[in-house]
Amino acid sequence: MRPINSVIEEVRSEAPLIRTFRLDKNLDPAPGQYLMVWIRGVDEIPMSFSGPDTITVQSVGKATQALFHLGAGSSVGLRGPLGNGFILRGKRILLIGGGVGTAPLAFLGDQAKGAGMAVTSLLGFRSKDDLIFQERFEALGDTIITTDDGSLGIQGRASSGLKELNLFDYDQIYLCGPEMMMWDIISRTREHAKKTQACINRYFKCAAGICGSCCLDPEGVRVCVEGPVLMADRLLESEFGRYRRGPAGDKGPCRG
Repeated sequence: MRPINSVIEEVRSEAPLIRTFRLDKNLDPAPGQYLMVWIRGVDEIPMSFSGPDTITVQSVGKATQALFHLGAGSSVGLRGPLGNGFILRGKRILLIGGGVGTAPLAFLGDQAKGAGMAVTSLLGFRSKDDLIFQERFEALGDTIITTDDGSLGIQGRASSGLKELNLFDYDQIYLCGPEMMMWDIISRTREHAKKTQACINRYFKCAAGICGSCCLDPEGVRVCVEGPVLMADRLLESEFGRYRRGPAGDKGPCRG
């Protein structure tokens, strides 16, 4: 699939290192699907949708830093939407997100509310300065916020907010964020893994299921095409939360 050209129509600052880019293309994505964004002359990287025509990006490396230098009127190349997104199920759902991983959950929550579902959100951030989409989530329903430094809400990681919830009350749980934050949630809520949809981030090169860079041991799940949304019970006995591969295919620690 060749990239299509797209013009950035608007750039919004959400937090010091997080921006939302509104594109001139509505690609009709499902929340949880992703887009390969080609920053010409730099790299092509995967990005989650935060809306039908928006991506929300954290500056973490060379490609995202280059993207942050682009303003309205600049162009990028796009491939997507790609992969499998979240599937809405039931009447009462719980969204659990961390950092910029809350972006696709906000998109999902908008759809859930439009479908008449009851939405509760548990959101974790490093500090109040990193908080994004607070009003958007609060408009969906009950919202619990945690911060690592205690500057807002409950002090601790997102899992610190689980004590405020009875997970048996929810028909489906949707999870997205840094890998170690997600593993913390999944490992603490094993009995609910079969109703937890997890949107995970792995190193994508081809985004076509060919190169194997994103495969998860021991099943060999190709995250780029079979994910990025997977049921959490498939992750319990995998490498998820234990190690991950980098650009050269070597194993390294999970972060976040």
